[in-house]
Amino acid sequence: MEASTSSLGRLLLPGQPVFVSSSSKAKLELGTGTYARGDYILSSLVGYETRTPSSSSSNASASASTPISKSTPSASRTEIVSISGVENRFVVPRPDSTVIARVTRVTPRQAYLSILIVDGQPCGSSSSTSSTFVQSGLGNHAAGEGEGVDFQGVVRSQDVRSTEKDKVKLADCFRPGDIVRATVISLGDARSYYLSTAGNTLGVIYAMSATSASATTDAEANETEAATATAVTSVGGAGWNISGNPMVPISWNQMIDPVTGVVENRKCAKPDSL
Repeated sequence: MEASTSSLGRLLLPGQPVFVSSSSKAKLELGTGTYARGDYILSSLVGYETRTPSSSSSNASASASTPISKSTPSASRTEIVSISGVENRFVVPRPDSTVIARVTRVTPRQAYLSILIVDGQPCGSSSSTSSTFVQSGLGNHAAGEGEGVDFQGVVRSQDVRSTEKDKVKLADCFRPGDIVRATVISLGDARSYYLSTAGNTLGVIYAMSATSASATTDAEANETEAATATAVTSVGGAGWNISGNPMVPISWNQMIDPVTGVVENRKCAKPDSL
């Protein structure tokens, strides 16, 4: 099936080739909605092909509007090829994207997160620009996941920090319910993106303490625990922490509850105010 054409360029489907490098007259760089496989550049979206001069090519050229003569070697030109979605409905994580995610599960080897924001834009049906997509519940979902599930990410123990990787204990870095800032280091597998918090500005940016200061007697403590267990089960399943107080970081690996003074271990992100 041939790709249709318009003033915006060719309309491509996911997996259709954009360009074969062996027959190129210009150097191409990968842009949004494209990926490389062998000598081919393929489309990963349904949208129109667009090509724009790269910054290096623009700086080298005296004027972007000056036509290239036949005697000028065209191999010196560099273009960025990208696919523009029909309505830009979705925000898709890609390598080097900065994401905000919620920790859903922690194991000794890796932490699982649900990606909420990609490069400052929300995921899920809230990011859709079409009211039809919002009403139908269609949003940003990982491959193979049902409705209501955002893109999934994984932080492996070796990707938590850049030093002493062999001494990392994930239970001292993340807890279910924590909000984390991370970067996408690779596309991972079919279910999850590989994320990293190895950076001063990366890590936990919001967390609740494990306990609150409301329980004063054993009876009240038991009632509080029972109510919390019921609420936790109804909201997000076992492991979700909705009690306690918001904590503030006091170092790169500790946060404190300002109400109770309890200190908990986390891999903290450097506050934006510092």
